[in-house]
Amino acid sequence: MTDVRDFGAVGDGKTDDTEAIQHAIDEGVGRVEFPRGDYLITRTLLVDLAKVGRTGIDGAGGTAKLLMAGAGPAIFLKATHARTADPAGFRPEEWQNERMPIVRDIEIEGRHAKANGIRIVGVMQPTLSGVLIREVHTAVHITSRARNLIIDGCHFFHNTGVGVHLDQVNLHQSIIADSHISYCRLGGIRIENSEIRNLQITGNDIEYNNNASHDVEGADDEATAEIHIDVGSGSVREGTIASNTIQATASGNGANIRMVGSGGEDRGRTSHKAGMWTISGNLIGSQRTNVHLKSVRGVVISGNHIYSGHHRNLLVESSRNIVIGPNCFGHNPDYRKQELATGIRLVDSENCNLTGVLIEDAAAGKHTVGGAVPIRREALVELVRCNRVNISGVQILDGTPNGMLLEDCQDTVITGCTVTDNREPKLMEHAIVWTGNGRGSLLAGSRIGRGTRGDLKLPAEVRVEGIVRDGEAE
Repeated sequence: MTDVRDFGAVGDGKTDDTEAIQHAIDEGVGRVEFPRGDYLITRTLLVDLAKVGRTGIDGAGGTAKLLMAGAGPAIFLKATHARTADPAGFRPEEWQNERMPIVRDIEIEGRHAKANGIRIVGVMQPTLSGVLIREVHTAVHITSRARNLIIDGCHFFHNTGVGVHLDQVNLHQSIIADSHISYCRLGGIRIENSEIRNLQITGNDIEYNNNASHDVEGADDEATAEIHIDVGSGSVREGTIASNTIQATASGNGANIRMVGSGGEDRGRTSHKAGMWTISGNLIGSQRTNVHLKSVRGVVISGNHIYSGHHRNLLVESSRNIVIGPNCFGHNPDYRKQELATGIRLVDSENCNLTGVLIEDAAAGKHTVGGAVPIRREALVELVRCNRVNISGVQILDGTPNGMLLEDCQDTVITGCTVTDNREPKLMEHAIVWTGNGRGSLLAGSRIGRGTRGDLKLPAEVRVEGIVRDGEAE
């Protein structure tokens, strides 16, 4: 262990301590400790693990702060890992010198417009714990290659870029847990053009990551999200988003969770570059779109409370093998009559299940929140050009203007559902409106309420069995 003050660091927030701290790191003594103080630096502190050996950065229980007054990352963890996470993929020198650098219990504050927090390249088992990073551009930037990343118990707050940016990285077996990621203008966790497997995002509070608290002119309609996965030229598979609070203030092109599959020839129904993900046990709300899936394959959404989407609670486009299990879609009752009329929409998708879903519309059938852009929709649940969709045990309550719309949907089965309007006066026009092709489809064993213009409008090819209309068996 070495104390940076032994190498001349002052920690008074005024003296440039860059040279002293870098000298302490380069000595290769292991744990580099920062006693309580404010350490001004003007360029990146490089931890070149291949040269200095096993190294940790320790901020003495969170009492130390780095003030980054230059461009680039305050700390750069650099190593040489270039293979997989298989035990045979590591060289002896990696275990000897480079494994598991730990940055813990320290604050990094930006004092330069182009300051960043921590950059990680080529590192196996990088671990960040108890780290606070604020007022920088990107808090944590991981690129190139890394393995077995752990971010735990950290705070990334009010940064002009991204909280955690996985950027053109080949990254496997990673966990982001128990952290608070908020008020970062370009997203909480953002993945772009990367090859990622086995990523767990769990137990975090991820909120307000958009332009609202930064007020950059012309930036309100940027495509941002609390968790934003844009595969681009890579693939992102085998992941979990579980037990998080994910909420925001609405932005023009914002989402709580957005997952976009690959481009080029593989884009669309055949895409498999994004998928094999579960989204479960989360509280998700208060954005333009709560969950947005586009060109993905194999995503399970279950056990969440998803609320107050200004455009849609759930939007699925050009995707397949999507399972939407028991979830509650609705409103925050604390807002009383300030409600949002939202819904579920699936477009150009196939092989999907909606099971055990409860969705309830706003009492007014429209937005009653001041300043919200009016929603445009045909029903509370909409399926457009979808094939092989099973809808079972779903309650669609108080839909406006209709409960459910299906347009050119084939081989679709609706069973054991309730579609009704309990408001007085009723605002629902029809329980189900089905237009265009309905070949190979079935509506059975469901409770169908009567709207102001009737109950069902169906193509002749849709088979109907065992329907209960307003309490009377057909």
